[in-house]
Amino acid sequence: MVGFATGPQAREYQKPRERELTTHRHYVNVDGRTVHSPAKTRDGRRPTGASAKCRDGSWSFSRHRRGTCSGHHGVAAWLR
Repeated sequence: MVGFATGPQAREYQKPRERELTTHRHYVNVDGRTVHSPAKTRDGRRPTGASAKCRDGSWSFSRHRRGTCSGHHGVAAWLR
């Protein structure tokens, strides 16, 4: 299972569906893996693979807690 680093917060990573999102940028995380950058959805609903909701209304697909939603006013809620 790949997700948040270890322990009870670990979750399986699901790639988001690009058609649900309004932006299509990516970044390389500390593990060297390509991750979708925070994005808003076309319908406002939680997208596949989201790990957190940012305070600016975007959804994060971060695989680690550190730095999640940076540049998006921080984390509003962690998702399970």
